[in-house]
Amino acid sequence: MHRPSQPHPGPWHRASQRLLAKMLAEFAYEGMTEPRPCPDAPGTYLLPTGEGTEYRFRAERGAYGHWRVDPGSITPDTDPVRFLVRARDTPLELDGGTLGHLVRETLATLAADVRLDGSAATAAELADLGHAELEGHQSGHPWIVVNKGRMGFSAGDAERWAPEARTRAALPWIAVHRDLAAYRGTAALADPAALYSRELDEGTRDLYRRTVAARGADPDDYLWLPVHPWQWDETIVPLFAEHIADGTIVPLPTDGDLRLPQQSIRTFLNTDRPDRHTVKLPLSVLNTLVWRGLPTERTLAAPAVTAWVHSLRDNDPFLRDGTRVVLLGEVASVAVPHPVYDGLPDVPYQYRELLGAIWREPLHRYLDPGERPRTLAALLSVDPAGRALTAELVARSGLAPAAWLRRLFAALLPPLLHFLYRYGTVFSPHGENAVVVFDDHDVPVRLAVKDFVDDVNVSAVPLPELEDMPAEVSAVLLREPPEFLCQFIHSGLFVGVFRYLAPLCEEQLGVPEGEFWRMVREEILRHQERFPGLKERFALFDLLTPRIERLCLNRNRLHLDGYRDRPDRPHAAVHGTVPNPLHAP
Repeated sequence: MHRPSQPHPGPWHRASQRLLAKMLAEFAYEGMTEPRPCPDAPGTYLLPTGEGTEYRFRAERGAYGHWRVDPGSITPDTDPVRFLVRARDTPLELDGGTLGHLVRETLATLAADVRLDGSAATAAELADLGHAELEGHQSGHPWIVVNKGRMGFSAGDAERWAPEARTRAALPWIAVHRDLAAYRGTAALADPAALYSRELDEGTRDLYRRTVAARGADPDDYLWLPVHPWQWDETIVPLFAEHIADGTIVPLPTDGDLRLPQQSIRTFLNTDRPDRHTVKLPLSVLNTLVWRGLPTERTLAAPAVTAWVHSLRDNDPFLRDGTRVVLLGEVASVAVPHPVYDGLPDVPYQYRELLGAIWREPLHRYLDPGERPRTLAALLSVDPAGRALTAELVARSGLAPAAWLRRLFAALLPPLLHFLYRYGTVFSPHGENAVVVFDDHDVPVRLAVKDFVDDVNVSAVPLPELEDMPAEVSAVLLREPPEFLCQFIHSGLFVGVFRYLAPLCEEQLGVPEGEFWRMVREEILRHQERFPGLKERFALFDLLTPRIERLCLNRNRLHLDGYRDRPDRPHAAVHGTVPNPLHAP
């Protein structure tokens, strides 16, 4: 591959350097490559490729077998696409189809990274941003290498709809006849009119009714929902053309509220009216392993799952009053199955996730005066000068770094542990699903969790606490063996976030990585001492085992599923085991 020389490293070079460092680190972590130590330079590693090129770089090793590669040390070059081409046969073993799509996702991710760099804020500025605005400054999934591939988006689409574009937009709505659409809501929103009265001004509701009536139809026979404009143009109009033509689906004007897309792309926060619900909309874009649609069955079950999870918390004094954990419920939903695709279980799953909406409770209504929320992922943010947002927050708190981290662990872990031990129930507390609530001094005080119907799993081992689970909830929640339930905390939180936060804290806060993990272990043991009656559950759900299975996210794309169409959503791959830093002090 011939590339012109670049005398002065520019934004693309700097973004490429970081992405290749991440690629080398995560591929090695997942066992897809095996860099060997350089015999004459401690801390330096060598990785030969099938084309005869040998990469050389410095790296530090950390908990769970983590690799932290120094971007500035990589030779002979720092082009991630060139690396993929050189390494396609050895060591990566990529087929042509996977390589072609992977290069496209790599280039799209690089373009997004360059855009982020061009408008990057300082750590102090990040600390001052609101929850919705901060989302547009984050760099994406820390573990998945091509985390902004967004296959399906054009450059213009990314310019308008990607979170780093930070573009507020008003969403159009549609009316769908009840013969085609179905509604579900929690008890307070059992009637869709209750939802619409909260979400739409009276004038907007009147306009929607008149628009449907003008088609000669009865407005009471229709359900309303917002739709992503990209999804409307690219998917709904061509695949539901018959229903638009016959008036089963009626386009409606926008509701006028401006919303910001969040890191998940398909979720929008209402910035004009923060008291109104967050909306989650299907988007037929492939990003970070899956197509970002909304499965019909899970969309309809979301409010029932929310009601059940809320009931666990509301009837448990420790969760309700002790931790004051916020569970951002998916309280209403509309699902619109495609009349053909939804009856074909063997077609690609993206075609059974085309149209619908989920309304999630806004975090704003649960905050005390002075409290500020930030996603856990935001704590990994580092500004152009190299200063971490976490370091800025610790400095503002006035606490010693170790004391601040103890407060962070005390906010995050007790509710997650109690749901696991007492109820055999886990969330997926990765960086976007877990929201840290801070007090007015930027000290972590409690946890908010979201995304229930997609990411709540329960114990396959029968537990008395699960016997009364409603049938509708039981039908959609996956049941997993105890050791795999523990993986949701290990891989979602410890491997997926703390694996990166620990070395960052060592570098910027002076807290040794070993001390970081010792404090995490102490918080788990402290929780266990608080509930001695659950001793058998601590053994059943053993978070302190010597080794855990190594879940792999990049390996899924490169070696398991590639980019092929499949009837079911893919899951993380498992490859070997890694040592558990929580096993011993």
